[in-house]
Amino acid sequence: MPIDPYILLLLGTVGVAALLPARGTGADVASGASTAAIAFLFFLYGTRLSTREAVEGFRHWRLHTTVLACTFVVFPLLGLAARGLVPVLLTHPLYQGLLFLTLVPSTVQSSIAFTSIARGNVPAAICAGSFSSLAGIVITPLLAAALLGSNAGGFSADSLLKIVLQLLVPFLAGQLLRRWIGGFVTRHKKVLGYVDRGSILLVVYTAFSEGMVQGIWHQVSAVRLAGLLAVEAVLLAVMLALTWYGGKALRFNREDRIAIQFAGSKKSLASGLPMASVLFGAHASLAVLPLMLFHQMQLMVCAVIAKRRSHDPLPEVGEAAAPTAGSRTAVGTATRSG
Repeated sequence: MPIDPYILLLLGTVGVAALLPARGTGADVASGASTAAIAFLFFLYGTRLSTREAVEGFRHWRLHTTVLACTFVVFPLLGLAARGLVPVLLTHPLYQGLLFLTLVPSTVQSSIAFTSIARGNVPAAICAGSFSSLAGIVITPLLAAALLGSNAGGFSADSLLKIVLQLLVPFLAGQLLRRWIGGFVTRHKKVLGYVDRGSILLVVYTAFSEGMVQGIWHQVSAVRLAGLLAVEAVLLAVMLALTWYGGKALRFNREDRIAIQFAGSKKSLASGLPMASVLFGAHASLAVLPLMLFHQMQLMVCAVIAKRRSHDPLPEVGEAAAPTAGSRTAVGTATRSG
């Protein structure tokens, strides 16, 4: 079961913030740099999403609708149900973070990787992850404002303007400029990937520095963290079961069910951390803690599941020749998407 090296970097950043939090002018500089980094991140997201592939992939609408429903309907409903665990297992701030976790979009890279390992519908996983990330730019802030209320800025004009300026405008700018700079971004994907991750580390440092200065970490004990981990383990198990057996009930074939399970059961750390910084401000450190823990948990569990799925016997030739209607389109885009 893999330990994501990036999680170790994130934890190291948290440690630096705990020992050397940004204060005074340093905090102002870090906050400004974090704001710019978030805008740049979403600009890069916009340049990477191929409009043509998105339109072609959308023809597999049943699968994508299923993934979106899992991500933005089922997950939030389970998050709301967890409200009953306060204060027995969770403190209210940790519950707010857990609820925010259920609102963020799905992953892209890991969904594709695990779907490929398990011999699932990779083009569908590419499109499903892309659609989820795109929809999350709008849906996640709106759901957070509706379900978290004042803890996420509410529906004030100032908070909505901040969301538009820091998330949506850079993303749309990236889409508009993709025609001219998309090739450059693709050629330098590895280098820009380091920029992505470095920007997120800066966001984490700024958020946890603010938390240290305000002393909010005194609210978290080892017992509460253990309770949070237990709740997240149950949440992940429920979503993995629902996506797999729900896909079977909806009569998706094996390849589609694999894509649905991996795209519909996971949450994006890369999208969630910047969004939390925008939505929660000084309280972002506790808000992102459940997401960081869930991210590592989902990688470890899904790696095991993908490995086991890779050993499943393939369908007979007659069965493989009759995929669902939407699957034919998704498979047809395989050479263009992958």
